[in-house]
Amino acid sequence: MTSVPIESAAPGAPGIRKTARRFGIAWVLLCAALALHVADEAMTDFLSVYNPSVLAIRERFPFLPLPVFTFELWLAGLCLAVLLLLCLSPLAFRGNRIAVLAAYPLAFLMFLNGLGHVGGSVYLGQWMPGVYSSPFLLCASVYLFVIARKQRSNHP
Repeated sequence: MTSVPIESAAPGAPGIRKTARRFGIAWVLLCAALALHVADEAMTDFLSVYNPSVLAIRERFPFLPLPVFTFELWLAGLCLAVLLLLCLSPLAFRGNRIAVLAAYPLAFLMFLNGLGHVGGSVYLGQWMPGVYSSPFLLCASVYLFVIARKQRSNHP
C-alpha cells in the first residue's frame, strides 16, 4: 500500500483518515498501557524501591536533581500525565504533525521505562514493582513509534 501525500489528496481522503485513525489508536493504546503501568506500580509499592535508590544515587552524585516522592504526589502527578496525554488524543486522531512529533520521544521514554523494569528484574533476580505491566508498555511504545513513522510519511 502506498501512502498518499497530503497535498495531493482531498481533505479527509480515505488513506489519510485511515493512517490518522491508526495513529490515534496507537496513541490511546500507549495511554492505556501507561495507566495500567501506573496502577501496577502503585499496587506493588514502586516507591519503596525508587526512593531508596534515588537517595543512594544522590549520595554518590549530589549534582543530580533526582526527586523523592510521597505516594500521593507521585500518583497524582502520573494520573495527571495520563489524563493530559488522553486529552491530546483528538490531535492524534487527526494526525496532527505536533502529536506525531511528540510520539517519538513519548514512545522512546515509555520503551525505556518498560525496559528498565524488565532489566531491573533480571539484574536483581526478583520481580520489580511495575514489571507485570511492562510488556504492555513495551509493545504499545513500539507500536506507537511504528505508526508515527507511517503517519509522518504522509506529511511532506
